[in-house]
Amino acid sequence: MQRTVDVGLIGYGMAGRVFHAPLISSVSGLRLAAVVERRADTARERYPRIAVVKDAAALFRMDNIELAVIATPNATHFGLAREALLSGKHVVVDKPFTVLSSEARQLIDLANAKGRILSVFQNRRWDGDFLTVAEIIRTKRLGSLSEFASNFDRYRPGLRPNAWREQPGSGAGLLYDIGPHLIDQALVLFGMPTSVRADIRIQRVHGLTDDQFELSLNYDGLTATLTAGMLAREPRPRFLLRGTAGLFVKHGLDPQEEALRLGGTQRDPGWGSEEPARWGIIERPDGTSGRQTVETVPGRYQAFYENVRDAIVNGAPLSVKPEQALNVIRIIELAIESSREAKTVEMRSSVF
Repeated sequence: MQRTVDVGLIGYGMAGRVFHAPLISSVSGLRLAAVVERRADTARERYPRIAVVKDAAALFRMDNIELAVIATPNATHFGLAREALLSGKHVVVDKPFTVLSSEARQLIDLANAKGRILSVFQNRRWDGDFLTVAEIIRTKRLGSLSEFASNFDRYRPGLRPNAWREQPGSGAGLLYDIGPHLIDQALVLFGMPTSVRADIRIQRVHGLTDDQFELSLNYDGLTATLTAGMLAREPRPRFLLRGTAGLFVKHGLDPQEEALRLGGTQRDPGWGSEEPARWGIIERPDGTSGRQTVETVPGRYQAFYENVRDAIVNGAPLSVKPEQALNVIRIIELAIESSREAKTVEMRSSVF
């Protein structure tokens, strides 16, 4: 029988409560054994058999914990991941990996030295719409691709009181929140770009951190445009692809996050499936084939933790390698440079 890996979750805010705890608990071979919750004991209401401790140091001293999951504010990721690795734990860090690429490199070197698994929660690789897009590109259903647009729009004109992401500070703002998802997806599809151009802005009244961005990742013959904003009353398509043999357009966000917010799990019937009204369409340029509806592949966030389990127990290769997550952070750094200096920044490949 497959052995069980005891997991300690550091942080029980939105990321820990909505994403990590339910997904860990629903994956065979993982056991949510402890949660770090400094000011309350709410995790035990849903998971009565766990231990609740008040600081990460206490969790790192627990010999039964093999895997530490870090779901805390972005600026704390590096320090907590470093301490977890030094204590001998395998580590999963919520995105973004770190604030600085130099920090990411230090963690990778430390994990290698300690012989520990280190991965980053890039769960949106398992969005159903992204899996669908990846399959369309792989099978060349649109011919040679000439345009790729990935948009993540919301309408939230008011600021959230006391939300750390909306307060000035290291790793705050929308670029570090949504940027890692969109950048990671683009790198999975197309690899590293040749250059980056970015426009990063504060649009909301009284806003203190960036809440809108547009990134252009430039490839030979293709530009991947990645955008996100908080003032999109009418959201743009989630994905728009143009190729020599047609166009694909897809609206709406993957349903898994909303299902998790409502208390759902992967064991629910139809988990990750999308209603037909939200499926994307392909249109052919000559009009001979008409509009073709493309069924959305069911999403599977749990696949991330299944892979981490297999890496720890059986030595399986990681789906999300820390070097890939480092690349994401480096592109964020180049995007900030590009926006600040209003120029296209060439990729410095020696950095990666």
